[in-house]
Parts: sequence; C-alpha cells; structure tokens
Amino acid sequence: MSHFFSFPIRSLTSTVSTIICAQCRRSFTSNSVLRSGHNRWSKIRHEKGAADAKKNALRSTFSKHLTLYSKLYGPDPNLNPQLASVIAAAKKAGMPKASIDVAIARGQGKSSTGAGLENLTIEVMMPPSVAMVIDVETENRQRALQELRNLVKRHKATITPTAFLFSRLGRTVLKGTGGDFDEILMQALEAGAEDVEQDENGDVILWTQPNTTHQTAQNLSKVISTEILNSEIIWTPTGDKVKLDDEEATAAISKFLSALQEYPEVQGVYANAERGAISEELWNAVEDNLDT
Repeated sequence: MSHFFSFPIRSLTSTVSTIICAQCRRSFTSNSVLRSGHNRWSKIRHEKGAADAKKNALRSTFSKHLTLYSKLYGPDPNLNPQLASVIAAAKKAGMPKASIDVAIARGQGKSSTGAGLENLTIEVMMPPSVAMVIDVETENRQRALQELRNLVKRHKATITPTAFLFSRLGRTVLKGTGGDFDEILMQALEAGAEDVEQDENGDVILWTQPNTTHQTAQNLSKVISTEILNSEIIWTPTGDKVKLDDEEATAAISKFLSALQEYPEVQGVYANAERGAISEELWNAVEDNLDT
C-alpha cells in the first residue's frame, strides 16, 4: 500500500493548482491580513511612543524636584523631608537609583562623580519658525555640545541665535494657603518678588530676577508658612508665539522635544510655540516636554 504515498511533489503541486480556481488562489495571497497586522503594529507603536513620552516627562519632573530640594535644603534626605518625599515617589514610579543620585548631586552643582558642572545654552530654530532655548548642565562641555549638535541636525533643526526672542526670569510656585491674596501680594513684594499671580489651584506664582529667585522663594515660604512646589529660572517668549497648525511639522517637533528630554544633561527646554489647528493630543505631547 505504500504506493499510495509516492506522489511526486511537482505533480501534487500541479494537481492542487489545477483544482483551486484562480479567484480562490487570489484570496489565499491577499494582503489584507498583512495590512491588518501593519495597522495593529502601528497602533501599538503609537501607544508605546505616547507611554514612553509620558514616562520621560514624569522622570524629568522628578529630576527637577530632586535637584530643587537638594539645592534649597541640602542633599541628605534624613535632614530634608521634602527631598525624602520626592525620592520615595520617584522610586515608586520606577526611576533608577542612579538617576536619582545624579539629580540630587546636580542640586549641589556637581555630577554624580563629584566633578563641577558647567552651564550651557543652546539656541535652536525648527520648522515652522519655532524658536527654542535649551539649558544644559554638564561636566564635559565639548562632549555635550557635540552630542546635542548631532541631535539637532538629526531632527532637521538648526542652531542659530534665538535667545533675543525670550527674556530670562525666575519663577517660583508656592502652595496656596487659602489666605487673603492681597496680603500675600504685599508680603511677596517685600520678600523680593517683582510680580505675583495666583493660579486656578490657588497656588501663588512669584516672578523675580534670576539672581534672587531661590532666596525670595525661601523668604516668602517662611513668612506665610507654606511649601515651595517649584522654583526655577526660565526663558519666556517676549513676542507673539508661533501657532502650530501643521500636524506633520508638530509631530516632528514633538519627537525632537522628547529626544531632548531623554538627554540627561538637558535641564530645560523652552519654545515660543502655542497650539493652533492641531489636535489636542498632539499639542499635549509637545507641551509635556516643554518647561514653560
């Protein structure tokens, strides 16, 4: 009976090809499944990219707070409850210990190896005419400049003067106390603030000259017995902002900003952009990676 299983491969293929009609064969070779798989992979990749962007933004926020509280109150969490609280939250969110140590050391003006840090400012223009200023702290100026220049070039941006489109100011956010704002306003001005605002959460925002920012924050926080939520020196646009209307150009800006935030020595990224006709989701991806 073995002769029943001795079909030549070529004759079997020929038989099957003869029996299955051309229309059915086309259905077997249709690429609809492949397209479906491609669409599914694109969706997964998009969702992963969005999740990674949020994770990077969260770690960037932790880093800034670790650096701030180390700078204001010292690097020892046993003597600095604000710093200890942020360390605990950062660990819970999965931030690596090495990154936490780097941020704390940065608050003391040092790298994790104890070397002193140097401040750099990189000015960038990106289509459609969006001006950016990037603040960097590094222990190796030449290396950081070279790597960031390559990053700028890779994302089709240009290094060119843009700082003249911004002014440099100190901004501090103090936790609201629920007290009379007019009284807080007078106390803030006496503490050294040049302007005072209250946001929608009731928190107090102080605007100062860069060289008085942290001292003014500490002075007023003691006077009104409240917590410093943030204290930083920023670049704020002085003229009209550029409206982002083109989805493709904005997506490119978002990718560039995300890459900058992943670079460990970048401390702040500022741009004169605002939402135009683009989707809210895309604008959020841009805004999450800006420090203004």
